[in-house]
This record gives sequence, C-alpha cells and structure tokens, in this order.
Amino acid sequence: MRSRNPVFSRRGFSRDNGYAGFNAAPQAGGPAVGTQGNPYAQPTGNPYAQNPYAQQDLYGAPPQAPAAAGRMTMDDVVARTAITLGVLVVTAALAWALLPVDDAHLGRSYGIGIGAALIAMVLGFVQSFKRKASPGLILAYAAFEGVFLGVVSSVVDNRIASGAAMQAVIGTMAVFAGVLVAYKAGWIRVNRRFYGFVMAAALGFVLLMAVNMLFAVFGGGDGLGFRSGGLGIFFGVVGIILGACFLALDFKQVEDGVAYGAPREESWLAAFGLTLTLVWIYMEFLRILAILNRD
Repeated sequence: MRSRNPVFSRRGFSRDNGYAGFNAAPQAGGPAVGTQGNPYAQPTGNPYAQNPYAQQDLYGAPPQAPAAAGRMTMDDVVARTAITLGVLVVTAALAWALLPVDDAHLGRSYGIGIGAALIAMVLGFVQSFKRKASPGLILAYAAFEGVFLGVVSSVVDNRIASGAAMQAVIGTMAVFAGVLVAYKAGWIRVNRRFYGFVMAAALGFVLLMAVNMLFAVFGGGDGLGFRSGGLGIFFGVVGIILGACFLALDFKQVEDGVAYGAPREESWLAAFGLTLTLVWIYMEFLRILAILNRD
C-alpha cells in the first residue's frame, strides 16, 4: 500500500504505487481482473484459479470478491472505525471534564491541548508513511487528537458560543450521512478526474491556510483574514466541502478494498482515514460557529 500525507491525501488499497480506486479497477471492455488488475490476487499454476471471482462488470466497477478468511469486510471497517472514534470521544470527554478553561486555568489547559495536537500530528504522519497498519499507533493518534478536540471544543463552547460543540457534532454527522447516501445512490462519481480535482483543491487550501497562519504568527492579528469575518466563514464552508469530497474518496477506497480482497488489517487504515476526515469536518464546523458568535 502506498502511504500519503494524511492531511489532504487519501490512501489507496494497492500494493504498488497506484491507487486501486483509479488504477487497478477493470475498465469496460478490458480484461477481467486477475493477478494484473487485482493488487491482492495470488498467482497460481491453475489458469482457472488465477481469479475465482473475475466477472467483468459492464460499468467498469471492481468485482466483488468472495468472503475469505483474513480478508477485509465492511463489518471490519465499521468495527475498527467505531473503536477509533470511541477512543477519540472518550479522551475528548475526559479532557473537557479534567482541563478547565476558566481564566485561572485556560493557559495550562490550552497548552496541554496544543501539545496533544502536535503529538497526534506526528503519530498521524508516522502511520501515514508506514507500509502496514499499526493499531496501537492509530489508537494513540485518536487518544491525543481527542484531548486536543476536547480542550478546543470546551474553549469555544464555554467562552465563545454555548452549544457550539454539539452543533458541530450534528453538522459533521449530517455531512457524513449526506455523502454516504449520495455515494450509494451514484450521485457522486469518484473517478480519476474527481480525485485530481480534490487533491489540487486541498493542496491549495492547505497552503493558503499555512500562509495565513505565518502572517498571523509574525504579523499579529488574524494574518490575512482568511480565518475571521466573512472570509473566515467562506473558507470554513470550502473546508467542509473538501471534507465531504474526502469522505467520498474514503468510501470509494473502502469499497475497492473489500472488492479486491484487501487483508483484514487494512481495515485499520480505513478507520484511520475516516477518522481524519471526520475530525477535519468537525473542526471546520466549530470554526464557523466560533466566527459567527464572535462577530
């Protein structure tokens, strides 16, 4: 499997440098998936056993792999994602309860939250560049990310906008459900063009926000103003739209991983990617709510 930047790039279930969702899937009129098209197919001496589920799809979609021991299933992805998000939610709740954000403790609590965010970022990058999933690393990322989210959510909810955290959670769940329905209904077509557009837009977005942060650090104030006022709301909405696109890419990669018979341990990578995306969307919602109430 190829590893990519966890901030604005998604993983593909493939052993080579390709992205299974766009490079390994069979095309209409092309050869059925075998050891060449399926990155997880195992070559054998029997020409009829090269691919036991090579049924050509007229629409070019990946074939459905039969259930096999040690292969990833949708249940595996759901279970690992639930565990990862569960760890994140629990540590966020503990941080909210144990790290007060009143005037006397705000500096210390915020410092702990920022430290946890930096640790989570390092762990996320380490897992992103590992060839195999490390459940311990992924759960550690979720734990530290939860501490950061708990502190930030408490600050916004208690000092800026009461109820903002719950509103951001509801908004994130609504985006997740909406994208899932749209993807399953075929309203969103995840292809090479979609992938390229999302990656280009995400790269531009991250670079722009990084420049704004540098101006804010060295120039003071709100930097270039991309995270405050009307511009802040606009870029927050753009961030949510990008997060929704990331979800569509995540769904496609999970679907391809199950179809191609990816190893079961890669369900942890699917959980990792989905968690990253949901955190991204939640933070954008929280930022928009903070700007609206501050203004």
